[in-house]
Amino acid sequence: MKADLNLKLISGNANPKLAGNIAKRMSVYRGSPVNLVDARVERFNDKEIFVEVYDNVRDEDMFIIQSTSNPANDNLMELLIMADALRRSSAQRITAVIPYFGYARQDRRTSARTPISAKLVANLITEAGIDRVLTLDLHAGQIQGFFDIPVDNLYASPVFALDIMHNFKSLEEVTVVSPDVGGVARARELAKRINAGLAIVDKRRSKPGVVEEMTVIGEVKDRVCIIVDDICDTAGTLCKAAALLKEQGAKEVHAYISHGVLSGPAVERITTSVLKSLVVTDSIEQPAPVVKAKNIRIVPVAPMLAQAILNISNGTSVSSLFGEKTLSPIYEAFYPGV
Repeated sequence: MKADLNLKLISGNANPKLAGNIAKRMSVYRGSPVNLVDARVERFNDKEIFVEVYDNVRDEDMFIIQSTSNPANDNLMELLIMADALRRSSAQRITAVIPYFGYARQDRRTSARTPISAKLVANLITEAGIDRVLTLDLHAGQIQGFFDIPVDNLYASPVFALDIMHNFKSLEEVTVVSPDVGGVARARELAKRINAGLAIVDKRRSKPGVVEEMTVIGEVKDRVCIIVDDICDTAGTLCKAAALLKEQGAKEVHAYISHGVLSGPAVERITTSVLKSLVVTDSIEQPAPVVKAKNIRIVPVAPMLAQAILNISNGTSVSSLFGEKTLSPIYEAFYPGV
């Protein structure tokens, strides 16, 4: 595709604020207005989802912006039905922009007679007529292989690196901490970006959601610890890990999480914990209690997603957005001088 002249955005109900911010950023990048396609996505009395697209989308390069966050099933069905509506309206190409990919934690069989729901969702997305997927920090990299269509998986770590360099005075005393062994690669990548040390919290679970024992591997005494992970759900493990780091002599404990699911008692746990700050992206639209929480901060991913959408439409590199050197000019308004 030669140019983004026929590019159009459409949003579901999962995160309309993010969709609007992406459109605004794209307007700045292109130097001309980018508006969301006029459509209605609503429910009948029996909760069936209905979609009607008012604008002409024939031969257009369509991007559906829709996280499959809570309520995951409703938002997933919205995405599928919107894709079907666009396909039947003769859209040239349909790209699903899924900042938070739900069901990603069910990426393998953990015991006998359990599903691999992430693969099922990938099949549904493909069968709905979607040609490409753009997402952010998949829970497991192998989910890209569940699709038979191209998948671009962006990373929050370069944005986090810019935020850390902007907000922390001395990076020499910073240690990046992985909250489990499985997240070491993610933590190591961020540590490398900011030239910091690395530690690991080894946890053993008796059953899903219940942690029996936690051990710190690495030196954290008198260090500013930054826990990095992709998902924070009920925040139980995160708060326990933060408390353990403080017990081991950490000066401060902060956390950078790509997707703030923050369900149930999460906000209360975080606000009453030893965490000095929790930073999440706006991949999931947060309710008022999260926005108002004293130690929770939200960083935007709209600038990066907007540039990625333009790159896809223009047929240029998306992987160029994996580094903070490329993102620094894009985030200049948020982190001046970094």
